[in-house]
Amino acid sequence: MCADALDFRLCAPPIPLADREALMTDARYKIVFTGELLPDISLDTAKDNLAQLFKSDRSKIDGLFSGAAVALKRDLPDAEADKYLSVLHNAGIKVQKEPDLSAKLSLVELDDPASKIVTARMTCPKCGHEQLQAVECAACGIVVDKFIARQALLAKSPKPEPMLTASPYTPPQADVAEPQAEFGTLKVLGVQGRIGRVRYLAWSMGMLLACVPVFGIAAASMMLSDTLGFALIGLTVLFMAMVSICIGVQRLHDMGLSGWLWLLNFVPFVGSIFALVMLFAPGSSGANNYGPPPPPNGRGVVALAWAMLLVPLIGILAAIALPAYQDYINRTEAAAQSAVQPAESASPFETSEESSEESSEE
Repeated sequence: MCADALDFRLCAPPIPLADREALMTDARYKIVFTGELLPDISLDTAKDNLAQLFKSDRSKIDGLFSGAAVALKRDLPDAEADKYLSVLHNAGIKVQKEPDLSAKLSLVELDDPASKIVTARMTCPKCGHEQLQAVECAACGIVVDKFIARQALLAKSPKPEPMLTASPYTPPQADVAEPQAEFGTLKVLGVQGRIGRVRYLAWSMGMLLACVPVFGIAAASMMLSDTLGFALIGLTVLFMAMVSICIGVQRLHDMGLSGWLWLLNFVPFVGSIFALVMLFAPGSSGANNYGPPPPPNGRGVVALAWAMLLVPLIGILAAIALPAYQDYINRTEAAAQSAVQPAESASPFETSEESSEESSEE
């Protein structure tokens, strides 16, 4: 036992003079990186070079560029430190070679030249950098044992309980909105919901087809009573106006517009353009402020929509064909009358000739 256990220098075995001189001349160095780069080197290029040199991921290399001094390599002899310095400079990394004062002298006798070389490798528990077994991580600089002990302490410590009194400025965590259906419900007589362009045309055509027989009944009833006929016509027009307002408002909702814009149809010149906008403008693809999208169109809806588009075309063709047909009828009748008039004018002469022949025979 040593007389003074605190003075380890007295307890250490004597070191030969040759080995003592070698220890004094064998200085150890470390490679320090502060995040600086050499000129004309971009940050991404430097990170890629470091990741390739240290065989590490790019995400782990980003921690070296925090601005703090990081020891990339420690306990290096002078020649090896110069090699690291040259390689890193070629990669565009500005590093410095500094004496490693933390390197401690071994108390083992140096008489045996065969020293054990540490070949075991480790992975840093913080940044995942793989290196030789060491006390500190060469990438992030943490002390591995202290970091593991700290993580174990944090795992054992109880988690803080959430505050019972929430701040009045904290947004609600629960989903307070009502879940919306995939498709909206269809209501002809209503101003809620949405309909697309095809269904807007189909419902308009259906309204016209439903009102045509009513107008026929109203015209027939006028032969019995004018009051009854006008009453039926007034009720039918009122029904058509109500249905037009409802489906027009739902069409505007599909475009994300307010239903009050339907009143623009009464504005001169603007109303005609706005009616075309309601016919051809697409609606919102998903849900909007007026509800979920309308359900898909069926075959009947598509057929009625095409029929509604054919009605104006048929009207235009009829407006062109009817006057031409009427003109043809008029010209035919005029030609027939002109052919009959010469025959009537020639009949008196024929009767006078016949009477003269009879008198001569007598």
